[in-house]
Amino acid sequence: MEKKSGEKNRAIYIVTPFIVLLISMAVLIVAAIKPYNKLSVYLNLAFMDEFRNNPNNDDNGLVIPTPNEINTNYSGETSENGEVVRPNFGEQFAVLRCESADLTAPVYWGGDRELFKRGACQASYSKLPGLDGRAVISAHEDTFFNNLSKLKVGDEIIVNTSYGEFTYTVSETIIFEKQNKKYVNPSDTSELILYTCKKDILGEADERIGVICTPKESKFYIGGTEE
Repeated sequence: MEKKSGEKNRAIYIVTPFIVLLISMAVLIVAAIKPYNKLSVYLNLAFMDEFRNNPNNDDNGLVIPTPNEINTNYSGETSENGEVVRPNFGEQFAVLRCESADLTAPVYWGGDRELFKRGACQASYSKLPGLDGRAVISAHEDTFFNNLSKLKVGDEIIVNTSYGEFTYTVSETIIFEKQNKKYVNPSDTSELILYTCKKDILGEADERIGVICTPKESKFYIGGTEE
């Protein structure tokens, strides 16, 4: 009986270190997940994965045009109607401003990791300012849209493009889950959606915060964009 008890104790002594090792490895793996998830937040924003996964838009192959000089002080003749100039993928085509929230960001056409480092990005499946339909613009919460949460209903958003100036009014603030595409899918409603990741210091943000903006005024440039 004592012999069996001794063999059992030896088995426990032998197995215990392996169990401790497995538990330690599991703890390390779980601890590593959080930093990785946090990094993922800055590598992709929700609903922009189609651009990231497209080999034609990979950082190694993306050619970013020289940034355009967008005139934010145009004083020439304007019209309520005009021609929208469609930019090339990766081209900066606008500057977005909100004075009340101290927010200014260059806006690029399309979504790509390199572009998100340079400014805000408008989803290329959405409508350009000046066209009927929904325009969707996003940026990182710790850089160009770090003040997005300060926007309030009634605030004015101005988007200057190479072809005109478009003013919007914030009509609603929104919070939605990463998987919810209600506010970013194409829509016939003329509006501007701005959104970013909700800050989460523990890991990947599952929520998005943003605003819905309704068109207030359209000014298409006539005869160039000189000041």
